[in-house]
Amino acid sequence: MLLCQTLCYNRPVVALKELANMGVLYREWRAAEPKAAFLLVHGIGAHSERWDFLANYFLPHNISSYAIELRGFGETKEEPKGHIDNYYIYYEDIRQLALHIRQENPGKKLFIIGESLGALFTTYCCAIYSEFFDGLINISPAFKNNMTFPFMDYLMFIPNLIFNPRKMVNVPFNAKMITRDQAYGDKVQNDPREIRVASVRVLSNILATIFAVKRAASKLKMPVLFLIAGIDHLVDPRESRKVFDKLPMKDKKMIEYPEMLHALSIELGREKVFADILASVTPRL
Repeated sequence: MLLCQTLCYNRPVVALKELANMGVLYREWRAAEPKAAFLLVHGIGAHSERWDFLANYFLPHNISSYAIELRGFGETKEEPKGHIDNYYIYYEDIRQLALHIRQENPGKKLFIIGESLGALFTTYCCAIYSEFFDGLINISPAFKNNMTFPFMDYLMFIPNLIFNPRKMVNVPFNAKMITRDQAYGDKVQNDPREIRVASVRVLSNILATIFAVKRAASKLKMPVLFLIAGIDHLVDPRESRKVFDKLPMKDKKMIEYPEMLHALSIELGREKVFADILASVTPRL
């Protein structure tokens, strides 16, 4: 296992690309003869390289992956990091990347996968852009916060939102709260692209998106897979179960991993998660 981890962690980094004149940054892992493609959306504070384990798992199965770099995070140019004025730009960026993937993979199935906050965005995207995707896979979706912010952050939220929406708030989590993989957790903790702050505007947009998703969930018609961590310090799994139960489609499935932490895509035992995704998408290809 140690040798495997060393090889995985020392793989050459897949370079960022940009959609022409659109400012949309993404990474791609292209299979030689793709049967399908994934559009991957990371969570708050993360970046697109986090998807390397998942993308490389699916390459031998002839599934290509395209991971967006959300504006205000990772290596995007927007400043300050942790801030964006309006989340609707994310939906447009995801739509543009989906169009690009469709053009590169004509006639192939396209599944969208989001983790944590990314799953919140992908759920809403599937409600408003259902024609682009053949299935939705949510990993530890952020339908309700499970973190405890300092009392003063709550007290000053509305005043800051009105007078200082770019005010940064510390998001109270660390690598040990999201993965038991110590080697990769150390990498996350020491990576300057990984941030633990968000602006008041971003936090307000998250709240607005949570309400919007719960209203829009009834519009979802495509196959849905929920993958839920059993020990989640960042989001409340009970809310994910409630949202799942209210989804109208018959073609839906939820799998829980009792011993695993929030970031299933980089957790110990992630290969089981990837295998469950493969088992879900293979019959649809």
